[in-house]
Amino acid sequence: MRFSPKIILTSAAVVALAACSTEAPEAAVDETATEDAAVEATESATIVDVAVGNENFSTLVTAVTAAGLGETLNGDGPFTVFAPTNDAFAKVDADTLASLLTPEKKDDLAGLLTYHVVAGKVMAADVVKAIADGGGTATLTTVQGAPLKASLDGENVILEDAAGGKSTIIMTDVEASNGVIHAIDTVVMPG
Repeated sequence: MRFSPKIILTSAAVVALAACSTEAPEAAVDETATEDAAVEATESATIVDVAVGNENFSTLVTAVTAAGLGETLNGDGPFTVFAPTNDAFAKVDADTLASLLTPEKKDDLAGLLTYHVVAGKVMAADVVKAIADGGGTATLTTVQGAPLKASLDGENVILEDAAGGKSTIIMTDVEASNGVIHAIDTVVMPG
């Protein structure tokens, strides 16, 4: 089941307001105003802002900072980011990940991270349509230059990297002011 960021932010705001309230539970909350505020916050937040605001992307934020890509991903875009969650990064060998986060490996880390980025705003429906139009697969050219292959496994979109590794998109269409984020469960590798 997928939840839109609007619903999640609205629910979080309502829960937060309820938790802070000293009034009886029947105190009214203007859900329209709460939804509008949540949408406005999302629409003005860049991809980096959205990632920083989500604890499931803390490793990604650390990597983006170490690679010096924060300014780029705060830029005009639009960008589509297939964002590995913390659990996805946990699948990477710990020594390899630690090595990539060193200043000496900054270029390698930047290459790995830009392999998770596609120029333009590619919504989930666009990916599914491209897969259908491609007879079951679609090739997405990453900012890094190497392709990602997208296919369907039931209702799930699967990304296959240059090394043959596979990742499932687990959350779609998290909009930002300069693009969109799709969360993935495995780090994809450029080769």
